[in-house]
Amino acid sequence: MIKTEHLTKRYDSLAAVDDVSFEVRPGEVLGFLGPNGAGKTTTMRMLAGFIAPTAGRASICGHDVTTDPLAAKASLGYLPEGAPAYGEMKVWDFLRFIARLRRLAERERERLDFVIGRLQLEQVLERPIETLSKGFRRRVGLAQAIMHDPPVLILDEPTDGLDPNQKHEVRTLINEMAHEKILIISTHILEEVDAVCTRAIIIARGRIVADNTPKGLLAQAGNPPGGLDAVFRSITA
Repeated sequence: MIKTEHLTKRYDSLAAVDDVSFEVRPGEVLGFLGPNGAGKTTTMRMLAGFIAPTAGRASICGHDVTTDPLAAKASLGYLPEGAPAYGEMKVWDFLRFIARLRRLAERERERLDFVIGRLQLEQVLERPIETLSKGFRRRVGLAQAIMHDPPVLILDEPTDGLDPNQKHEVRTLINEMAHEKILIISTHILEEVDAVCTRAIIIARGRIVADNTPKGLLAQAGNPPGGLDAVFRSITA
């Protein structure tokens, strides 16, 4: 349902993403890991159709993100880095706006009630988004990503800025959705990979340097003291 083939993004002589190929199948939760500047967010943005690749191709549910972008985006929920939104809008108005953009029609109220309740946004519905804490802004971003119940979710740092209880709630939601959706989670939080991911890809300098289950990565490295953190440091050094 998600497929990249030789995906590449260059900025002049810099290869931000260099010949990246992978597939993600139904039921998988893929952790996409890498140090700052490794190419994680650039890859996520190409998959979401936010930026165009220099070479190669990517598809969502069989729809090419470049040649069939509307169908690809209809199948996708995307939480960008920083969860940008219209800061002057109230949370309720923003979520209703997203529901109408997604053309939910008779399902609109049902989906609004679901995402508001699931992400515990009731207390901030009448507040402008720009006045919210970082954690609540993140939750509003997650709400818009799941509004239309897409089969594929790409989440860039989904628990960034959340307190421990909120992180637990979001991870529980991810685990629930994993039974019926494909998820890619770009994160630097290794405990998150251990908690929710069935598979991990590590990218460094624009290229994939490891692709395995979290347990498989540990076994390949001889189960070092420090766990995934030690594996990550050794692979990306």
